[in-house]
Amino acid sequence: MARPIWKGSISFGLVNIPITLYSAEKKKDLSFKLLDKRTRSQVHYERVSEETKQEVPWDNIVKGYEYSPGNYVVLTEEDFKKAAVEATQTIAITDFVDLASIEYIYFSKPYYVVPGKRAEKGYVLLREIMKRTGKVAIAQVVIRSRQYLAALVPQDNALVLEILRYHHELREPSELSFPAGSLEEHKVSDRELEIAEMLVNSMTSEWNPQKYHDEYRDALMDWIEKKAQAGGAMPPEEIPVARKEPAKVIDMMDLLKQSVEQAAKQRGEGRVRSREREDRSRKAGSKKAVGE
Repeated sequence: MARPIWKGSISFGLVNIPITLYSAEKKKDLSFKLLDKRTRSQVHYERVSEETKQEVPWDNIVKGYEYSPGNYVVLTEEDFKKAAVEATQTIAITDFVDLASIEYIYFSKPYYVVPGKRAEKGYVLLREIMKRTGKVAIAQVVIRSRQYLAALVPQDNALVLEILRYHHELREPSELSFPAGSLEEHKVSDRELEIAEMLVNSMTSEWNPQKYHDEYRDALMDWIEKKAQAGGAMPPEEIPVARKEPAKVIDMMDLLKQSVEQAAKQRGEGRVRSREREDRSRKAGSKKAVGE
């Protein structure tokens, strides 16, 4: 059962809608500890002074901001309190904008917004008016003493509070080098565009997030379970070393044609496997019905 992380309300003009926030994200990261390989005992981090090389007790540790190389401003709890924003329990809507106008790079972390008791009417009103107008609400909210910029987005029957990155948190594209210029300058031909479009069309499908899995995590978890069952004595499998191939001149047209053929073949095999699964499911259902 999901645990609420925040309770408050949505401020919509003079309308106030009591709500509860739940994280829409389920963390599946594997957690590892540092061990002494000789004894399997856990290794802890120590607070060691860079200058004295001695461990520093907690009561001598302060927070500092390096405003220039080697020079720090020490900050106390009072300093943080003076700068802290007012910790209201309100998602204060300030603007309504088109969802398409928010570049995806700004989206950071989603939360489900659940209405409180007897708050369903205001919740539904806000959700449906955003659907009708094609708008999302831009708001500011304080969660655990930090102020966030957020977008309130309708999704089916739910409202999702999507934490946004502030503009200053993003690197400017001008800091990096991207290929500019026309297709002709990069020697991209009309025929290559045509074949590339065929490839995209052959790989196009309906968005189904459930079909994608973290294959590395699954494989690592499977390997961990095997080692645990073997008492940790299972030797690691040898990983073949990739041999460096001599550099080749890339024939983009040839690669595109091969990719189109491969995509068509994979789609065909996928349809066959899907039909086989359906057949097995029907047969299993028939056997069960006969047994009953």
